[in-house]
Order: sequence, then C-alpha cells, then structure tokens
Amino acid sequence: MATIQVDVVSAEESIFSGEAKFVALPGEAGELGILPKHTPLITRIKPGAVRIERADNGEEEFVFVAGGILEVQPDHVTVLADTAIRGKDLDEAKALEAKRLAEEAMKNAKSDIDFAKAQSEFAAMAAQIAALRKYRKK
Repeated sequence: MATIQVDVVSAEESIFSGEAKFVALPGEAGELGILPKHTPLITRIKPGAVRIERADNGEEEFVFVAGGILEVQPDHVTVLADTAIRGKDLDEAKALEAKRLAEEAMKNAKSDIDFAKAQSEFAAMAAQIAALRKYRKK
C-alpha cells in the first residue's frame, strides 16, 4: 500500500507528523484531495478542516487550520498553518464567543482596516465552528 508523509505545523508547534493514505483540506479554489504520488503543488489554504487518513490504523486525524500554505511533493505533504488546532482540542463555546466578538467588532469598526481584521476573524471562527460540528458528528 502506498503512503505519503504528512506534516502539519503551526508557528507554535508540530501538530501532526506521520504516514497517511489520503489527505483532504480546504484549498484556495476548493477542497483538495491528495493521494501518494500526487503532482507537486504549492497553494494557499483557507480556514477549515485538514482530514488525514492514517496509514497505521486507518483512523481519520482531524486538524483545524486558520489558513496557511500547502506544499505537496509525490511522497510528502507539508501544511504550514497560520494557526492549527487538533480536532479533539477545539472548544465550541470559545469559538462561538470569538465569532460573536468579531461580529461586534465589524459593527463597531472605525476604519476599513479594523473592519477587514474583524471580518477575517469572523470567517476563521465560522470555519472553525463548522469544522468542529462536522468532526463531532463522526
């Protein structure tokens, strides 16, 4: 069985490193699915879920990323995330509160820059909540 090495890292820490059968994540132009021997690729990724089908036990590993860069080589996938959180560590209450605060900040923004920052935070929190709910269904 062919496998591919997957590394998911953020500025704070390495979140996942291991062999996988398949990886799916939110690319800039839509959902990307990556199998071993994939064509080389570099692209930005949007906030959302990185799903990794582990080679060792077939279980799915889930990581939320708040955007970043993806590099794919035929035998290696590297996700350089702005922020990454293991699925089991996500806190829905905190994400809902952060989303509410971002929505409030958008309403009270005094400049385009303030609005853009709040809008970005709102989008990331909405993606985190959606990913969390999808993860918890499994």
